[in-house]
Amino acid sequence: MCRLFGLSSAPLRTHATFWLLDAPDSLSRQSRRDPDGTGFGRFTADGTPCVDKAPIAAYRDRAFAEEAREDESATFIAHVRYASTGSLDIRNTHPFEQDGRLFAHNGVIEDLEALDDHLDEDRSLVSGDTDSERFFALITRETRRNGGDVTEGIRQAARWIAANLPVFAMNLILITPQELWALRYPDTHELYVLERPAGGQHGSRHLDHSGSHGRMRVHSASLAEHPAVVVASERMDDHPDWRLLEPGELLHVGTDLHVNRQILLPDPPAHQLTLDDLHPGAAASQKAA
Repeated sequence: MCRLFGLSSAPLRTHATFWLLDAPDSLSRQSRRDPDGTGFGRFTADGTPCVDKAPIAAYRDRAFAEEAREDESATFIAHVRYASTGSLDIRNTHPFEQDGRLFAHNGVIEDLEALDDHLDEDRSLVSGDTDSERFFALITRETRRNGGDVTEGIRQAARWIAANLPVFAMNLILITPQELWALRYPDTHELYVLERPAGGQHGSRHLDHSGSHGRMRVHSASLAEHPAVVVASERMDDHPDWRLLEPGELLHVGTDLHVNRQILLPDPPAHQLTLDDLHPGAAASQKAA
């Protein structure tokens, strides 16, 4: 399934290095199917969003994903894609950018015609074919309607989809230059948070996270001296304080690393999908790789 990763050290800008595919040996590569895309997003000092991404359609794209990508930001987002909707194309590769915000999603939302109808003229925000980018467009529209309140935008968008469309999962991470939001819904896929003190568990170590399934690795020497909040689809080290978000829980990390939690969606989707309900390609994308 797709792998999500988000990090905030706000308000401090920190250096971090990402390997979106931590190059496996040949036997490991043969034992796991290749992902369909990888992407990495962050912000410049003046708040401009920057995204590097590529579909994994050729050796050169795999090389892109295995190279170290080092940059400085107060917030970061990364995504390893296993496609459920949309072709292997850069416009369908996460993260997406709208209104200066970056977004990545793991899950499946169906009946995209109904979602397009609901978006109406705001369908113009979408350049690709995915359910994920449409979901983001709905969040963007509802955020605009609520005076730039991203929490309320996520609330309105997620509640409408949960009530009106078939949903398998819609885990998300959304970042701005200084803030991070994460939603786990429903209980289909895991999403973890770690409120990491400076130096981590032992008080003196840099951050060095390595995912076992998505093969994503993240390193930051700066976080030996500064706290951070990390959100990921799996526990990425042995720190004992990783916490699984509750189903329906929205996490907001503010500009001072203050963490606010609320149960945004206490009930399951009105039209809950199972793996058996999905077409074979979508079902394959939602299984652990």
